[in-house]
Amino acid sequence: MDMTIELLKILYEKDAVFFTQHVIERCKQRNIHPGQIRTAILNGEIIKDYPDDTPYPSCLILGYPDADTPLHIVVGTNGESARIITAYYPDPDKWESDMKTRKEQKS
Repeated sequence: MDMTIELLKILYEKDAVFFTQHVIERCKQRNIHPGQIRTAILNGEIIKDYPDDTPYPSCLILGYPDADTPLHIVVGTNGESARIITAYYPDPDKWESDMKTRKEQKS
């Protein structure tokens, strides 16, 4: 199954996107609201696939809850529902300015 942003949009429309306890706790710590995650996914793009994740394949999405704020969201899906695994504001020290490319680690 190929995970696409279109599939995730459909799952949101069907109210089939769920938040893990982990992401609920992390979002409170990071001051990220569930509505921001939804907006970021609906206008976002998949920047990395994790097809071998368990229990379901997952992906990393870059989206923008507002014009100036990049947000990364990891989502897993079995094709019928999706789970938000984590969400965070990407650290500019770790990501290139496009927020899609991880910076090379300096040794």
